[in-house]
Amino acid sequence: MIEVIRATQEQEQKKAFRVREQVFVEEQQVPRDAEHDAFESIANHYLATYQGVPCGAARWRTTDDGVKLERFAVLAGYRNKQIGAKVLKAVLNDVQAEQAGKKIYLNAQLPAVNFYKQNGFVTEGDMFTECDIQHFKMVFVG
Repeated sequence: MIEVIRATQEQEQKKAFRVREQVFVEEQQVPRDAEHDAFESIANHYLATYQGVPCGAARWRTTDDGVKLERFAVLAGYRNKQIGAKVLKAVLNDVQAEQAGKKIYLNAQLPAVNFYKQNGFVTEGDMFTECDIQHFKMVFVG
């Protein structure tokens, strides 16, 4: 029912980008140029489908601080169906296999902080605002 793949083909990445655009640009009013950035070509992208319908996306990339997980998005009509959890698990499995020992972190939107806490992350530092949305930096502790 839920399938998560690493989006290596251009067609798969376009579907992931469309999910992100719907969630971030259309729903959350994030500027399009802030949502689609210079790191797309170096990031590892993921696409989730629910009964064959593209509905979730994420990416990760290496940084000077470790591995940053980014752009987790699930279409509004598909939330609370465990899609986000399956995407996060797939991403973490790949990162831990390919980047063993590196710090894994992300910037979580305030409403998603508890989701990440339930999946092994802890907050680090103070709340901050990015694109008019409140966030906390979170670090994976397992």
